[in-house]
Amino acid sequence: MFWSTLGVALVLLLVDQASKWWAVGALGDSESIDVVGDVIRFWLVYNPGAAFSMGTGVTWVFTIFAGVAVVAIAWYAWRVRSTPWAYALGLLLGGATSHFGDRLFREPGFARGHVVDFIDYAGFFVGNVADIGIFAGAVTIVVLSFKGIEAVDRDPVDNPAD
Repeated sequence: MFWSTLGVALVLLLVDQASKWWAVGALGDSESIDVVGDVIRFWLVYNPGAAFSMGTGVTWVFTIFAGVAVVAIAWYAWRVRSTPWAYALGLLLGGATSHFGDRLFREPGFARGHVVDFIDYAGFFVGNVADIGIFAGAVTIVVLSFKGIEAVDRDPVDNPAD
């Protein structure tokens, strides 16, 4: 299942970075493109903080969190034996890896880079494709958990027969 997780993560990473490349080239100088009226539009923003631009003065902390998240998700994904869990973790891993890459390599400098956001949701927040993947992966994990679908094989010691 680990290779499925990596495949999903790689696809999300590539689509996210390609869409950001497009946004940087097409949406300069505060230009916006209406997609669905005023509900969804493309508008370029460089986000130094976390969700809703919180913590803009501590970008380096988000770089560390993103790096830790990438390692933790990959470690857990290695143990997963469920296809839906593998795909959900792939979405999380791809999104976290893309954000980590932005933090490491984008301006204003190494480990202080700003994430490229360009999908404006009616002025509530501006996000990107990685955010959509992270949200979809998180929702999927919640649903799988509520349905009782296990991610990993349980150790018989942890679940003794009654």
